[in-house]
Amino acid sequence: MFKLDERLQNDTVLVTDLALCRVLLMNDSQFPWLILVPRVEGLAELHELDDRQMQQYVQESRLCCKVLSSLYAPYKLNIAALGNVVRQLHIHHLCRYEEDIAWPAPVWGRQPAIPYGDSELAARIEALKNAFSTEEKR
Repeated sequence: MFKLDERLQNDTVLVTDLALCRVLLMNDSQFPWLILVPRVEGLAELHELDDRQMQQYVQESRLCCKVLSSLYAPYKLNIAALGNVVRQLHIHHLCRYEEDIAWPAPVWGRQPAIPYGDSELAARIEALKNAFSTEEKR
C-alpha cells in the first residue's frame, strides 16, 4: 500500500493523481515546482520501476513539463531525483528563471521556502488541475 513520506506530506500540497504518480506542488511561492511521486510502495530509485511503470513515468513527466511550460513559461525546466533527505522516490520538476532568487545555482538549501498564501495556493492548484486535465485530453 502506497504511503507518502511525511516530509513530502508536510512540504507539499496535492494537485492530482495520475495513472502512476501523485502530483504535488511544493509549498514554496518562489518557484513553480511540482513533484511526481510514483504510487508504488518501497521505491527509492528510478531504475526500480518495472518497464511498464517506467514508460508510464516518462509520459507523466512529459505531461508535467508541458503543464509547467504552458502555465509558467520558464527559462529552463530542472528535473531531478535527489533523495538525499527523503529516500522515497520523488522527482522534482522545477521552473527556473534567470531572475529567480537562486539563479543560476540549485534551489536546494539556498533560501528558506516562502509558503503560498491561502488564496494564491487555491488559485495555483486550480490552474494546475485545469492544465493537467486539458493536456491529458490532447
